[in-house]
Amino acid sequence: MTRAKIELGDVTPHNIKQLKKLNTVVFPVSYNDKFYKDVLEAGELAKLAYYNDIVVGAVCCRIDTSENSRRLYIMTLGCLYPYRRLGIGTLMVEHVLKYVEQDGNFDSIFLHVQVNNEGAIDFYKKFGFEIVETKEHYYKRIEPADAHVLQKTIRAPQPPIPLLNGSVPHAKTNGHD
Repeated sequence: MTRAKIELGDVTPHNIKQLKKLNTVVFPVSYNDKFYKDVLEAGELAKLAYYNDIVVGAVCCRIDTSENSRRLYIMTLGCLYPYRRLGIGTLMVEHVLKYVEQDGNFDSIFLHVQVNNEGAIDFYKKFGFEIVETKEHYYKRIEPADAHVLQKTIRAPQPPIPLLNGSVPHAKTNGHD
């Protein structure tokens, strides 16, 4: 028996409808036109996953610069049910991790997972993600409405370096205290 070919490909205007269809099947929430417009401009941050040339999964991310840090947000990462546990999700996560490593300037990677999605939570924990917060009423039209925030820290926040006299420099200084 020949081995299955699993690979990632770009999201383009020619295949964006496949991504839309995939997301409606895989996720309990729907995504608006702006989501797909942004995905088309995301480059390496949006990939379709192919199993023997058939689209069976996708990952879509964006760069988040809130909270005084540079983080990668995994907006969606999913695979059609019959193709799970074949390494496709792992390939997509590894692509994201490689992107973050090559960029070298991310503090963390994070995502939201519905609190009852134990399969997804366990999957991400294998890659070093941890539940760092639970947001109540995160989802509008699905139950349970709460979501865990899973995060993988890439670079710990650096505390200010004390000066020789023990004080900490001010962020804005004109040379006078």
